[in-house]
Amino acid sequence: MTDAQETAADSSLRTTGGAPPADDGLAPEGLPIPLLEPRDGIPPVIADEESLATVVAAFAAGTGPVAVDAERASGYRYGQRAYLVQLRREGAGSALIDPVACPDLSGLGEAIGDTEWVLHAATQDLPCLREIGMVPSRIFDTELAGRLAGFPRVGLGAMVESVLGYVLEKGHSAVDWSTRPLPEPWLRYAALDVELLVDLRDALEKELDRQGKLEWAREEFDAIASAPPAPPRKDPWRRTSGMHKVRRRRQMAVVRELWTARDKVAQRRDVSPGKVLSDGAIVEAALAVPPNMHALAALTGFGHRMGRRQLEQWQAAVDRAKALPDAELPQPGQTVSGPPPPRSWADRDPAAAARLSAARAAVSAIAEELNMPQENLITPDTVRRVCWEPPAQVDADSVASALAAHGARQWQITQVTPALVAALA
Repeated sequence: MTDAQETAADSSLRTTGGAPPADDGLAPEGLPIPLLEPRDGIPPVIADEESLATVVAAFAAGTGPVAVDAERASGYRYGQRAYLVQLRREGAGSALIDPVACPDLSGLGEAIGDTEWVLHAATQDLPCLREIGMVPSRIFDTELAGRLAGFPRVGLGAMVESVLGYVLEKGHSAVDWSTRPLPEPWLRYAALDVELLVDLRDALEKELDRQGKLEWAREEFDAIASAPPAPPRKDPWRRTSGMHKVRRRRQMAVVRELWTARDKVAQRRDVSPGKVLSDGAIVEAALAVPPNMHALAALTGFGHRMGRRQLEQWQAAVDRAKALPDAELPQPGQTVSGPPPPRSWADRDPAAAARLSAARAAVSAIAEELNMPQENLITPDTVRRVCWEPPAQVDADSVASALAAHGARQWQITQVTPALVAALA
């Protein structure tokens, strides 16, 4: 039995945190309890400045960590903005805030800024929280904690069930959170997402401490909280699904023009780009390079439901790509920094390929011994970079310095440096 399995089996870690029992107050021995209602009921949605000020005061006066979550409308709206923010803190209860009606939550962010924020998969929510003025100084990420502790399933529902013994209803995770007013079942789901988050944090902290990994987790959390916003992605059109089918530069130009035109329409209409034109349709048009609207309309994704005006704008994008001089056509490969794809190493640099093979095997063995995913022990990209361009003098100090230069945390450096020194030698 692994450490994580022992944790899941340890009933002493299944804290209720005041959560309500099942309808009859009982559950069969060993079975998780469905969590059907927030302990204080569904809080009203905060949608005006006066109500928001009351919430800010309550959370500023609360005690202990703050559970924070955000709901987006991925697949429905353009971008990744927050459409609902949920919080819970001892002494303040739970709050549901509409960031559309209250777009500036910097006052709330400042009120709880010095408090530890508890999030699940923090890197998903922090960007949209930052947009509305909520930036934490300290976090505890329950999903990442679960990974470091060796739990095989780290979704919020799975973690709450295995650690705390409660079942969360997860049926509304992919709904359109831009809907107004939000239906009551969705609000119940949203409130329950932060109901036990602090309880889960407390149990995972104990487990990480038991495994000797608590300081490692804190280093990871600090790195996430202090990370700057991600820079805009270069040439995002290259990530069009099915792009691997597009080989010729002129066809790539068609993808770029259609992707750019679609993005402008989606942004203007505030809808997901995929609802404007599918990636599959873009690739079909790129492969065919249709000479006119009639030919375009015959392609998959441009069928009879599409109006003439829409067909005209897509054909215009195709025509722009066809008219480009050769010098302005995109190059086949995206310019990337760092080493080439590992599959080419054996031909380009057999010694580097041998180093990478040895390093991967060593990292895998350490990760298995520590009972955590390899990518959490050290990122595969870091291993590749150090193996492709190792220090001139391979020793513990030089390898540790190289790892730190690529962003590895101190605990990671301590764990993998000896094995990487051997692999690089």
